[in-house]
Amino acid sequence: MFISCIKLSRKLIITLISIIAILLIFFLIWYFAIFKQAISTSASNSSEDDSKSYIKWFEFNVPYNILVKTSELDIKSHNENKDIKYNWIELISYLACKYGNDFKRFKQSDLDSLITRLNNGETMESITKDMKNYSYYFEGYNAVLAQFIGEYEIQKPNSSTSKTSTNANTNNNSNTNFESANLYTKVYGIKAFHPLAQNYSYSHYDDFGNSRSYGYKRLHFGNDLMGSIGTPVIAVESGIVEAVRLESIWWLESWHS
Repeated sequence: MFISCIKLSRKLIITLISIIAILLIFFLIWYFAIFKQAISTSASNSSEDDSKSYIKWFEFNVPYNILVKTSELDIKSHNENKDIKYNWIELISYLACKYGNDFKRFKQSDLDSLITRLNNGETMESITKDMKNYSYYFEGYNAVLAQFIGEYEIQKPNSSTSKTSTNANTNNNSNTNFESANLYTKVYGIKAFHPLAQNYSYSHYDDFGNSRSYGYKRLHFGNDLMGSIGTPVIAVESGIVEAVRLESIWWLESWHS
């Protein structure tokens, strides 16, 4: 009896080991199939990335006065519907290429000369064809400034329209009701905005790229504007705040756009 139980136990153990071994083999086959697919996908993505060589670092060095000059040229040419419409990012990129991104060397005559050439029918492609770094500067400045100027819609009140209704119970006296309708009008200009309400104070400094340690060690890819409690703010992108947590300061835990 005892010997039979031992034999049965050994058979059971061998059976269990065999089942586990078979399951392990199937798991390894599945795992390596997934791993092979992941490598194939990664290689495919890598080849796609290699086809586009992105710039790794870029210095934004445009001073305020040049931003104003070029943006005014851009906006005016579009609002006056001129035959030649300027792109302020192209103008900035041309100047950056000409000065090696050192705008201390800026001369108004260089910008005027570029505008004259464009007005005479030359294109930016033909003007910059021998400037090998032009595409580099355009890619960098376009990444920052692309959404600052363009066409957008603003809401304007429409002229009030009157309706005259007759009330039979008041000797046909007329009551005039005014209804104001809001119209959306397309305009061209600066469409970027400051996220904090006007006249509310705040402090900030250029902390882009600084070290951060909340949550994990990383670089800060933003610029914090530190306002007082109760300052009205506008979201810089449409979305839904899914969670907020409080530590030493308020954090947006999750942002869904």
